[in-house]
Amino acid sequence: MANVTLYTSPLCGFCHAAKRLLTDKGVSYAEIDVARDPSKRQEMMSRANGGHTVPQIFIGDTHVGGYDDMAALERSGKLDPLLAAE
Repeated sequence: MANVTLYTSPLCGFCHAAKRLLTDKGVSYAEIDVARDPSKRQEMMSRANGGHTVPQIFIGDTHVGGYDDMAALERSGKLDPLLAAE
């Protein structure tokens, strides 16, 4: 299974939705709270090609985008193969 990383902040509803979707699928993930550590926001923006909103979701080396992007992958049946990749 691919490593999943989410850049989040505590009061973000879309962040909670992304975590809930992954948890419901039984997927573990690393969560990085950009509100607690501003240097992590810079790291996120660099990895996300300037994306500054949360969540920013990475599956392996693939930048998925935000929750809406991940939900679209789920609806189209493309999320599970991405998660299954090594």
